[in-house]
Amino acid sequence: MTIFDELQKLLDILPQDLREILENHPQRDSLVEVVLDLGRRPEARFPDKAEYLSEAPITQAQIDDCVSRVGNFGGDNRAGIELTLHRISAIRNRSGKIIGLTCRVGRAIFGTIGMIRDLVETGKSILMLGRPGVGKTTALREIARILADELNKRVVIIDTSNEIAGDGDVPHPAIGKARRMQVAHPNEQHQVMIEAVENHMPEVIVIDEIGTELEAVAARTIAERGVQLVGTAHGNQIENLIKNPTLSDLVGGIQAVTLGDDEARRRGSQKTVLERKALPTFDIAVEMHERKRWVVHESVADTVDLLLRGRQPSPQTRTVDENGKLSITRQLTAINGRGGNVTTLDENFASPRQQPNGWRSSGRMAPLQAVPSEPNGSPGKSEFDRLLSQEASFDTLDLEFDENSRVAGPNGEDLPLHVYPYGVSRHQLEQVIKVLNLPVVLTKDIDSADSILALRSHVKNHAKLRQLAKSRHLPLHMIKSSTIPQITRGLRRMLNIDDPEFGDENELQLFLHNGTDDEMDALEEARLAVEQIVIPKGQPVELLPRSAQVRKMQHELVEHYRLKSNSFGEEPNRRLRIYPA
Repeated sequence: MTIFDELQKLLDILPQDLREILENHPQRDSLVEVVLDLGRRPEARFPDKAEYLSEAPITQAQIDDCVSRVGNFGGDNRAGIELTLHRISAIRNRSGKIIGLTCRVGRAIFGTIGMIRDLVETGKSILMLGRPGVGKTTALREIARILADELNKRVVIIDTSNEIAGDGDVPHPAIGKARRMQVAHPNEQHQVMIEAVENHMPEVIVIDEIGTELEAVAARTIAERGVQLVGTAHGNQIENLIKNPTLSDLVGGIQAVTLGDDEARRRGSQKTVLERKALPTFDIAVEMHERKRWVVHESVADTVDLLLRGRQPSPQTRTVDENGKLSITRQLTAINGRGGNVTTLDENFASPRQQPNGWRSSGRMAPLQAVPSEPNGSPGKSEFDRLLSQEASFDTLDLEFDENSRVAGPNGEDLPLHVYPYGVSRHQLEQVIKVLNLPVVLTKDIDSADSILALRSHVKNHAKLRQLAKSRHLPLHMIKSSTIPQITRGLRRMLNIDDPEFGDENELQLFLHNGTDDEMDALEEARLAVEQIVIPKGQPVELLPRSAQVRKMQHELVEHYRLKSNSFGEEPNRRLRIYPA
C-alpha cells in the first residue's frame, strides 16, 4: 500500500510555531486534521487521540493569515490547496467572518480497496457507508483510478467540494485518467450528475456524499440508464438509510402493504407490513466500520427485505491484517434471534450454512449417536391390532444419550423421545432422525412410547388408536403424508423445535440421501429455481422433463420451501411447474 499525502503543503499554511511542532511530531505521518478556533488552544487530531499544540490561544490574525494562503471558500464553506487533496473547512460568525478552521489532511492511498476489488470489477453499482474520517473519500478516489486506468472505463467524478480530485482546475494525479466535473454550489450537484451522463457518455459515475432527495433521484435516473454508480452516503449502516426518508430511495424505498389473510398467516405477521418499493439504486453496499474492517452486503435488495421483515441479514465482514492478507467472515444469525457463529471463509468462499434454531441451538443437548436401523418396516394395521392385544412385544431401540445434558421434553418426559410410528415409513423416519440428529427413538412397543406419529388418513379410520392414545395420555401427532417434509415438520412439532428458514443445509441433505446422479441433478435444479427465481423474484418456473419418481422427489423438495408445484404435460415431456407463495 503506497501513501502520498503532500503533508508539507498543508503545514505551510499554519502559523510558524505550530508548523514547527508538527514537522517534528513523532506521529506526523498519521495526522488527521488540525483545528484552529478563535480564542482556543490549537488542536491536532490523530486516529487514536487528540492533543493541544500550544498553550497560547489562536488569534484572529493567525486565522486570517491561514485563510490568505488557501483557495477561495465556496458555498459549502470549504476550500483547498491547489494540486493537493487537503480540505480546509471554515466556521463563520453571524456576519460571515471566519473564526474557525478545520484543516483535514488528504491522502492518496494506492491499494486501499484491495478488500473489495472483486466487487468493483463486477460492474455493479456500489454504495459506501461510514462515519466521517473512516476513509470513504479515499476509497472512492482509488476506485475511480482503478476503473479508469486498469479497467479502461470512461469515468466521470462529480466533485462537489474538490475533495476527490483536489483543488484547482487540474485534477490530482491520484484519480488517474478519470475526468472530474466540479460543482459550483452544493445545491446544484444533482444537475451536474445528470449533465455528466447527457454530455460526456460515461460508463461510471463517481459521487461523494449523496445527501439530498434530488441527488437520490438523480442517482436512480443514472442507474436506470445503465451507468455504473459508485458513491458514498450519510449513514453508518443500511438501517440508517431505510429510516431516512430522504435517502431511502437509494436502497429501494419502503411502502406499507396490506397482505391477504392467507399470506399474513403464512408469514406470521400483521396484515399491514413494510416492504421494499422498488429495486435499489445500488446493487452492493459496503459499511466501512473501521479502516481495515468493512462489512459487505452483496445484495442490497435481499438485505433490505430481511430487515423489513424483522430478521437480521448475514453480510460478509472483510478484514486485512498487518501483512495485507484478506480474510472474509460471515456472521450467521439464527432466525429466532438466539445467535449464530462466525464462519471463516477463504477469498473464494462458498455460501455458509444456516444454523439451526430452537432449543437445539442453545447448546444444552449433547450430540446423538446414529440410530441403528431395524429390519422391519412401518407397522400395518394388523400389526397394531396385535400390539393392542399384547400378543407380541418388541424391544425399544437403544440410543446413547448424555445423562448430564438431559432436557425435559415438551410434555415433561425425558429426552430422547420414544415415538411409536403408525402408517409412517420407518425408513424415512430413521433417515430424518439421523441426518437432523434429533433426540428421537423409534419403538414398536406402544407401552414404552412417549408419543405417536401417525398418518391422518389412518387415524381418521381407526377409532381404536384414538381411544388408546387418550387412555394412556399419549400425544397423537398427525401428518398428511409419509414424505420427508411432512415427517420433518411432525418431529419438530413433537420436540417443540422452531422450523428453520428455507434452505437449511441439513434438511436439504435429506433429499439427496442415496440419490442417483440424475436425481441429484434434478433436485439441484429445483433448489436453484426456488432460491434464485421463485422466492426472490416471485416468478413461476418450469423445470426440465423428468421421470415420475424424480418428479415426486422434486415435489417434496418444493414442499420443504412451503411452495406449491404441479406436474403438467404428457410423457415423456411431463415436468414440474413451481409457483411463488
